[in-house]
Amino acid sequence: MKDFFYAIQDLFVNVLFAPLDAIRELELTNWFAANALSWVFILIGMGFFVYWMLQLKKFNDNNEEDKSISSHSFL
Repeated sequence: MKDFFYAIQDLFVNVLFAPLDAIRELELTNWFAANALSWVFILIGMGFFVYWMLQLKKFNDNNEEDKSISSHSFL
């Protein structure tokens, strides 16, 4: 049973966290390269946010949104 938990530890420490260790070592030499992944995620999030706002505006302009006061049909 103890070997099972050591296998899980080995998987996470030596395999799954290896890219994060590489980014941590890269930060010591080039900060911009180490944070490029964060900037990519920020740009993707901003793109999805703009898309979401444009979709909301499109539905609002077509008056497709139900703006009734009651939140449920049984009220």
